[in-house]
Amino acid sequence: MTRVEDIEKAVDALSKKEYSIFRQRFLERDWEKWDRQIETDSKSGKLDFLIKEASDAKKSGDLENL
Repeated sequence: MTRVEDIEKAVDALSKKEYSIFRQRFLERDWEKWDRQIETDSKSGKLDFLIKEASDAKKSGDLENL
């Protein structure tokens, strides 16, 4: 049995309450990784094209106020 299969088996054995807690923690961990990646990409300039696209859209009148 692989580690992934062991983990799946352990998750399947959780009670509803334990599963809910596990799922919430897993999702939070996933979002934290995502936030770190966005921060890294932003600092490195990988997302600068988004600022340019928004600026160009605003200048051309294609950007709507929320």
